[in-house]
Order: sequence, then C-alpha cells, then structure tokens
Amino acid sequence: MKKSRFFMTLLTVLLVFSAVLSGCSSKNEGASESKNEGGKSKNGKISGEITVITQRTDIVNTVFKDYAKKFNEKYPDVKVNFEALADYGGQITTRMNTDEYGDVLLIPTQIPIKDIPDFFEPLGTLEEMQKKYMGVEERAVNGKVYGIPIAMSYTGIIYNKKVFKEAGIDKLPRTFDEFIAALEKIKKNTKAIPLYTNYAAGWPLTQWEGTVTTVAGDPDYYNVKMPNEDDVWAKGKPHYELYKLMYDVVKKGLVEKDPLTTDWESSKAMLGRGEIATMVLGSWAIGQIKGVSETPDDIGFMPFPTNANKVIIPLGADYQIAINKHSKNKEAAKAWLYWFINESNYAVEQGGGISASKDVPLPEDLKEFEKQGVELSLLTPAKKGQEGLVDKIDKAAEIGFWLEDQKKRIVEAALGNRDETYDDIAKDLNKRWNKARAEIMKQQ
Repeated sequence: MKKSRFFMTLLTVLLVFSAVLSGCSSKNEGASESKNEGGKSKNGKISGEITVITQRTDIVNTVFKDYAKKFNEKYPDVKVNFEALADYGGQITTRMNTDEYGDVLLIPTQIPIKDIPDFFEPLGTLEEMQKKYMGVEERAVNGKVYGIPIAMSYTGIIYNKKVFKEAGIDKLPRTFDEFIAALEKIKKNTKAIPLYTNYAAGWPLTQWEGTVTTVAGDPDYYNVKMPNEDDVWAKGKPHYELYKLMYDVVKKGLVEKDPLTTDWESSKAMLGRGEIATMVLGSWAIGQIKGVSETPDDIGFMPFPTNANKVIIPLGADYQIAINKHSKNKEAAKAWLYWFINESNYAVEQGGGISASKDVPLPEDLKEFEKQGVELSLLTPAKKGQEGLVDKIDKAAEIGFWLEDQKKRIVEAALGNRDETYDDIAKDLNKRWNKARAEIMKQQ
C-alpha cells in the first residue's frame, strides 16, 4: 500500500474525528445513538447493518446464512450481510487502501503486524484477552489485541478406526517403533494402504512439518531453541527423527505402490472407505474426509508418534477475525465477532479445529487424549528481537520447512530414485542451515 495514500487516508480520518469532537457534547452523543450510529438503537439494544467479509466462498451462501439466522435470534435488530473473496489476501489488501473494507473481516497475513492498529479496532488488552482466548498474542501490538483466531488447528494422523481394528491394533501407537509396527500389521492383515504420502500432490507432504513440536515434546523448540542452534538435522534432533520416519516408512514399502501417481481428492474418499489406513494431515482435513465417507464415525485422529517423554499436540492459529476501525456500527460488529467465536461452533464444524475461546468445550476425541496426559499447547513465541528468525534462516538456506521440495527429495531417495541416502540429505540440510544462520545472526 502506498504510503502517500495511507497518510492521506489517516489525515482525513483525523480531520473528521477532530470535527466530530469539536461539534459534539455528551448530549449530542446520546442523540447520535438514537440515529443508529455506533450500533445502538433508541432503546439501547444493539442494532445496525454490518458487512462480514470471509474467505469461505464455499459456504458463504449456505452455512453463513444459517449463522445469521441464529445470530438474529439473539440480536434481532442487526442486519448481517456477507461477502466472500476468492483471493482473500490479495483482494482485501487492495480494498484496505480505502476505509471501505467491511465491518468484520479477517486480518490478512500480508499486513505487517506493526501496521495492524492502522486498520483494525482494538478488542482489549493482551493480558485480559489471553485469559479468555488462545492465539490472540500472534497479532497483538503494543499490548493490545486486534483479532481472535477463527479456529485453532492441530496436526497429527488421521486414520480409519475400522482398518486398525481389522489389523488387530487395539492400542494407538505412541512411539516411532510402535507406529511402524502398526503399519506393518495393517499391511499384513488388511488390504489397506498403511500410509498414503500424497507425493504427487506435493503440498500434503508439507503437513509433516506441523508435527515437529510433537516429535520434540517441547513447545519451546521451534521458535526459541531451534533458531539458536546449529545442525538442526543432526541425528537425535526433531527434524532428523521426523523425516527419518518418513524415509523409513517409504523404504519399507508401507505406502502406496506408486507415490508418483497419487491423487489428493480421491485419497480422501479412499481413507473414508478404508482403502487407506493413515495420512499425516492437519485437523482441517477431518471434516473434508468425513464429508465424503459413508461411515464418518470410522474416521479418527491421533497424535503424531514421538519418542519424547510427553506427547504434545501443537495448536496453530487460523485467520484472526477483527473489526474495521472505520466501521460505523462497531457495537454490532463486536456482537457478531464474539457470537461467531463463542457460539457458532465454526471452529469445529467448518474450521477443522477447536475454538479459540477457552470456555468452549473440546471435541470428544481431544478430551479423551487429555485424559491420557496428552498436552494441547501453543508454540512458545520467539525471544524479543528474534521474531521471524526461523523463517529468515529457512529462506536464506533454501530449505523450505513448509515447502514440498525437500520432502519429495526424501521420498524419492527412499524409493531408490535418487543416488543419495537419508544421511546424505540430512548432512546437506545441516550445511545449508548452519551457513545461513551464521550470516543472519551477524545481522541481528
């Protein structure tokens, strides 16, 4: 966004605000409420018309319309309009060059965190909001919160319970060895593919990266410890162990016969039918797989295997819902925002995760894991001054933790299609990481 445009917009807002202050007394403020300005009706009830902008083009005319009906049972004087953007980040950031970008929207990741107060209404202090909601610290600025995650997602293994039962697996595997043994049982006792890589689609391989914290057994590892150490692909460290498991599973033939011809869309139905036993995916995929299964109750989720002392399921924040600071109906906008987070159940039913609200009960599967001592945990934020350091090193090293290239390389090596071993790959990735880290730390 052009700075000149931004400052012109800011100057206009300040001038209008100044004029309003100079022309209004406390008596005038009461009168403005009676005109539905500020989201209040004459009788003090929340009212007004708001536009909610979403990225969900698939359900904007169905599920969201149902949400509006339920919302109106509680807030009958608020009219809610919806608009969905196919290229959410690109389209909404263009509109944010003006004041007209809806009343309630999602904070686009393209906006630098430091600039968030220029566009969004503060919801409260970080200290008070953290008591009620998870993930709010990710886009907080100077101790103020501007958005709440629409869902908290998690990554692990989605599996078919019926296949596990047919294979004679009566206890979910916890360690790497137990997981490989379970896959071997499935291969021996059923017709199902033990683990589906989705190699050809490519991006599903990146889902493995979301399990590093589970492998480490430490929420401090990714943002705090890893950027401050060399040789992150050394034997015994989380990345080495995680992708060695990927390599071993492929090497042992516990995946599809020809990973080069996999298909993402058909794989969802295959898992639903019991033709595939497991896939490493984020929680967002659970609803999609159940949606194409005739027996959705057969679909389950389990934590990724780990040799760590405790099992941690890391939670990641989805888009954050927020309020346009230029909205003329902020009270109505806030009513929608908090109803959506606390009462719609979007996070579970459509977001494929859990609610950011600490008052909303966990899904049954996760409740059961908690009883077993599994810990749901947010990643520890980076140290002050090291925000985004992992990403900087990653990009400079051209490793691509969240990209597919190195994962495909590992699968190809395990298939015998590359003239290198897993340790050759690990040595190369360590070398890249160490060189990039040394250069970037000089700049810190």
